[in-house]
Amino acid sequence: MCHWRRVRNTYSQCGHVFDLADEMIRCDDRYCKFSSSHPTNCVPPSCTTTCWQYRQFPQQFNRFIDSVCPGCTQQGQGR
Repeated sequence: MCHWRRVRNTYSQCGHVFDLADEMIRCDDRYCKFSSSHPTNCVPPSCTTTCWQYRQFPQQFNRFIDSVCPGCTQQGQGR
């Protein structure tokens, strides 16, 4: 099923945290109404009983990066 991906970068050396823009991950499932593989002739009421009508919960990633953030690097605050 199609879903959103959320990524948070945590920089351990300066402590700053940045959330990246959410990204839509598209599937190839013909039974997912959000997929590009979903048939255009699949219409209600049959679509609502045979196809996914909602997206999965977003994937969430929290990456811990052992460095300073790009902002601190530009300001010369790297350690």
